[in-house]
Amino acid sequence: MSKPKQSKRLGCPVRPMIGVTANRFPPDPKRPVFKNMELHYGEANMFECIYKAGGLPVLIPDLKNKKSFEEYLEKIDGVVLSGGADVCPESYGKNNFDARWPGDKIRDEYEISLIQNADKSGKPIFGVCRGLQVLNVAFGGTLFQDIITEKPNSFTHRDWNIYEQNHHEVKLEKNSWIEVLYKKPNLRVNSIHHQGVQQLAPCFRPVATSPDGIVEAIEEKSGKPIRAVQWHPEWGSLFLLNDRIDSTQILFEDFIALVRKLKKT
Repeated sequence: MSKPKQSKRLGCPVRPMIGVTANRFPPDPKRPVFKNMELHYGEANMFECIYKAGGLPVLIPDLKNKKSFEEYLEKIDGVVLSGGADVCPESYGKNNFDARWPGDKIRDEYEISLIQNADKSGKPIFGVCRGLQVLNVAFGGTLFQDIITEKPNSFTHRDWNIYEQNHHEVKLEKNSWIEVLYKKPNLRVNSIHHQGVQQLAPCFRPVATSPDGIVEAIEEKSGKPIRAVQWHPEWGSLFLLNDRIDSTQILFEDFIALVRKLKKT
């Protein structure tokens, strides 16, 4: 196995540059800081996990200019689709049935355009929580606007009071990328989403599902480097059956390894 390319200046492996999609706060006159300004931001744990895995994270802002995606994709080696606000029902051809969950159509348009450009350029993509959902929508799938409302007898996939401490089990598809990675048939993961995959886009296959039938991880069928999980691996420990492991860093390490591999070819 060849060694990673070394930096002449630092004498250490050159880190692949990983673009992370931005969360968005719209202008808000009631906000105590930057009240009339649109804010683009990232979550610190995500950046830290990418860096620990060997990547160099950079935030990709929504510059409202499709040309900017081409310029970013010339520089970056992979894309991570971060979690955050709901996907707007209009983005997958539905009407919103609850005013509490309008989603963020502006962010949808930004991320879907970035996904399409990244796919054309062959850049690896890894989606987290909302990232899985917007990937599914970008390739023609649909979502449950609210799992409990639209899928009776389902789990509580999002509990605001305990947030990332809400957990459930997922079953891994045999010989999928994630089952091969963990070498286990089941995981117990955090769950912080009330939306979920309803109709899976034709190009994806489910590789992890919860006992109530919600898709929890996907991979691209034809072998393109596109993967996603519905939970938040950047938020700490998960469980392998009844055995706790220290972190879910392995998912980021696996993605950085994939990026390095494809960068060499």
